[in-house]
Amino acid sequence: MTDLSAKTLSQNKDAKNYIENYWSKRADSFAELRRQELHSEKYQLWQQELTSKLPTAKKLRILDVGCGAGFFSILLAHSGHQLTGIDLTPAMIAQARELAELEAVNCTFMTADAEQLPFAEGRFDVVIARNLTWNLPDPTQAYRDWLRVLAPGGLLLNYDAEYAKDHHQQKLPTLNAHANVSQTLLEECHNIYHMLPISIYERPHWDLELLRSLGNCNCSVDQSVGQRLYRQEDIFYIPMPMFCVQAVKL
Repeated sequence: MTDLSAKTLSQNKDAKNYIENYWSKRADSFAELRRQELHSEKYQLWQQELTSKLPTAKKLRILDVGCGAGFFSILLAHSGHQLTGIDLTPAMIAQARELAELEAVNCTFMTADAEQLPFAEGRFDVVIARNLTWNLPDPTQAYRDWLRVLAPGGLLLNYDAEYAKDHHQQKLPTLNAHANVSQTLLEECHNIYHMLPISIYERPHWDLELLRSLGNCNCSVDQSVGQRLYRQEDIFYIPMPMFCVQAVKL
């Protein structure tokens, strides 16, 4: 291992420890927000969104990467699919298990690294993520591993936004997901923006170019997601335009 690669590995480990610690502190309030979202208009909107993109007439093996408190996993399990949710933060996994039990759905949740998945090649029909990639120290490796665990013809759906861009100028409604987050935690979130290279990438252009360079998928971007799902400035509102990076493994 070169000095440079050793330094990068160390930096990534430090960043992951910082990110895990941040989300551990957020786990309780974050889970409560997801409980509310499961019983809100957003549930139906997300259900329509995902149904429009997923293959039909099949019980799919789906990996929810960076599952947090399990919103996507629970929604998709309700639709009859086989769900595995992973998250770097054990506190989030604990919340996801509790929420799935409350919602009476069967999901498998486990602590794991989105950049180094503990699954065999071709294990899943779908890999899905929401608001994860901006948290990743090595998103290139993450995309590579997500494609690895997809079966041929499998689908990747990665929903994200450029949260780091102009975050100091974001205008949120009075009622918003960060209204009760402490200033200390908000500063930690901003630190994550500044510590990760992905924060300066031009996205989703960067995502598309990366996937094309990997060469084993057909990919595209849907940049109209935010217009469909976040028209209303409620507690779930996201001011940055959300996009969906889509890839089908060859």
